[in-house]
Amino acid sequence: MKGKEMFNALVVTKDEEGKTAAAVQEIDTDQLPEGDVTVAVDYSTVNYKDGLCIGPGGGLVRNYPHVPGIDFAGTVEASDDARYKPGDKVVLTGWRVGEAHWGGYAQKARVKADWLVPLPDGITTRQAMAVGTAGFTAMLAVMALEDHGIKDGPVLVTGAAGGVGSVATAIIANLGHEVAAVTGRPETADYLTGLGATRIVPREELNETTKRPLEAETWGGCVDAVGGEMLARLLGQMKYGASVSAVGLAGGAGLPATVIPFLLRGVNLLGIDSVMQPYDNRLRAWDRIAKDLPMDKLEAMVQPATLADLPGLGRDILKGQVKGRVVVDVNA
Repeated sequence: MKGKEMFNALVVTKDEEGKTAAAVQEIDTDQLPEGDVTVAVDYSTVNYKDGLCIGPGGGLVRNYPHVPGIDFAGTVEASDDARYKPGDKVVLTGWRVGEAHWGGYAQKARVKADWLVPLPDGITTRQAMAVGTAGFTAMLAVMALEDHGIKDGPVLVTGAAGGVGSVATAIIANLGHEVAAVTGRPETADYLTGLGATRIVPREELNETTKRPLEAETWGGCVDAVGGEMLARLLGQMKYGASVSAVGLAGGAGLPATVIPFLLRGVNLLGIDSVMQPYDNRLRAWDRIAKDLPMDKLEAMVQPATLADLPGLGRDILKGQVKGRVVVDVNA
């Protein structure tokens, strides 16, 4: 590995009273955690977990000082692992990076080689982070639906204006399926139709309470990025044998549902966890992203940001005020 070098990072600190603060600082490579590969980071993103890590109390942070950022893409600068050599383009999502291990909100990162994936041909590091953890999760969700068979009829995407929902909408539409996008923000309708949604479903329609465990068979599949009451409601609207890929808990971890949709309609509830995916599945997902995600639509999702913008963006994403994908240029 090279000698000590200085670089900029967003560092979260915690004082003796438990108060946290996030600020851009200049630190050096000797302060980086242990790992096999040092990466010159180009881009990271802003996800809900990042908001928790930056926000008051630190949320998911395991130790201080801490560099958040649960994903990044960049170029290998130094490597003790034969699989990666200087100059290789790589991407990382998951493995508690940005939570238990320093993450992508820095110009350099050091991680275990097993956590990385070579960036597929045809995708730039910026595009990789326009996809990011949210898009990677969306692809895992779509792949799970495909593995169980997508039924005829619209595919429902909840939380469609968010990171996971935006990418899922674009992927599913690009695969030739009709997409019904659920949103609580009417002003995002044009954005969602631009991604390929053919129907906009007001969130209120799925938040209405009902005592009926089964309703009309409507959806041929679903990517649910909300959970809670909404997930319970849509289970009773799935077509026979259809599947729901559940990827989020914004609506709560509870599931006030009955077993009837599973027993009488054979509905499949598929839990998607993007954190510790096997290498082969991560590689498969990124190859599918390169093939099946229209890059022109990807640009419509992107909001640019810098390290200095991150404290405010961390608060905004916790309030549900961020649309699409925020790509952080750590060198800007």
